[in-house]
Amino acid sequence: MEAKAVTRFVRISPRKAQQVMNLIRNKDAQEALAILNYSVKGSSEVIRKVLHSAIANAEHNYEMDPDNLYVSGGFVDQGPTMKRHRPRAMGRADVIRKRTSHITVIVREKEEVN
Repeated sequence: MEAKAVTRFVRISPRKAQQVMNLIRNKDAQEALAILNYSVKGSSEVIRKVLHSAIANAEHNYEMDPDNLYVSGGFVDQGPTMKRHRPRAMGRADVIRKRTSHITVIVREKEEVN
């Protein structure tokens, strides 16, 4: 059994968010929260909120024990890119791309070994 949480259209580059997601994948849920609390990356705040939501979903919807959860998967997909124009020299214009992300975190209960 697994529970997941998704946030979409987050105004952060997928490449930057993917770096933080790689830190917490396959970690214990409480350990992942600790890593995110002390991470200096900007995307760690958003991913921490999504992880909290996934843990709450597991507890409320599937009656899983929150102390027995681990981050079984997580990925960052690219969302739509907002295009803005910036004036440059000699009457030209550059396109500024403001990228967005879709962040998914999946938590699972640890399997007990008999």
